[in-house]
Amino acid sequence: MKSTNPLHIYRKTAATTASPGELVLMLFDGALRFMTAAELGFQEENFARRNELIHNNIMRTQAIITELQATLNMEKGGEFSENLYRLYDFMQEHLNQANREKNLEKIKIVVGFMQDIRDAWSQMLLQTATEQVEAAGGGITGQGFGAKC
Repeated sequence: MKSTNPLHIYRKTAATTASPGELVLMLFDGALRFMTAAELGFQEENFARRNELIHNNIMRTQAIITELQATLNMEKGGEFSENLYRLYDFMQEHLNQANREKNLEKIKIVVGFMQDIRDAWSQMLLQTATEQVEAAGGGITGQGFGAKC
């Protein structure tokens, strides 16, 4: 059955037409969205619902981080990719602890790192697009930061 929800249709279209670099940006945005939902779960008064909201959204975030790790090109990215991989491991561990302990501060730490990386990635995409337009009038390739884009 096809969805008639305009937001769902938009997201599906965006994902199928995006460049590899834009897909990585979408992963960052999704992780941030799920962590925000997990943070909001702490406001839930019903204990079972609270734990469910926090747990499910942390698990979704961790799945995205795993995918981000998989997109790293360790050969091309060298030391930068290795450091980013370790940072993703750090985020995973903090989210494991946040989920186990229901610790909001651990989530906020990961949000801070993820937001910084997302903003840097977005800036890199913009810079790459600008340089390509100036050089040849071409499109965005999204290559950089050691990603397989």
